[in-house]
Amino acid sequence: MTSTHLVLHDPEGHLEADLPLDRAPHECLIKAVFGWTGDPGLAPADLQQIALLLTGAARAVAGDVRRAADLLPDEHAARALADVVLDEADRRLAVRVEGTVRCVQGRARLVRALYERLDRLVGAAPEPVSTP
Repeated sequence: MTSTHLVLHDPEGHLEADLPLDRAPHECLIKAVFGWTGDPGLAPADLQQIALLLTGAARAVAGDVRRAADLLPDEHAARALADVVLDEADRRLAVRVEGTVRCVQGRARLVRALYERLDRLVGAAPEPVSTP
């Protein structure tokens, strides 16, 4: 029996934009990661898997931040701050994932910072104009 995989080309991220990210599991994982006071007793491969999960979350939330920032006028201060946060996220995500506590906690900090920026952008978004 053979299986086929459908691969879609979506450079603008339209498909991803329609799928809301389930934030609660990521926040629980971040809380657990920040609760580590020493060696959590996990194998490097397990730490690497956690770091990869957080990397995926960071990329998804960064996309949400970009889309939210794009709704604001170019001169809006929240948009400028989002650009700074996204540039930093790009730099941090370019670093290779390792199976270390330091790497996992760094990715957790990144996801937390991106969620914080997203929350501020959503709060700064202009109210939609309704027509009678």
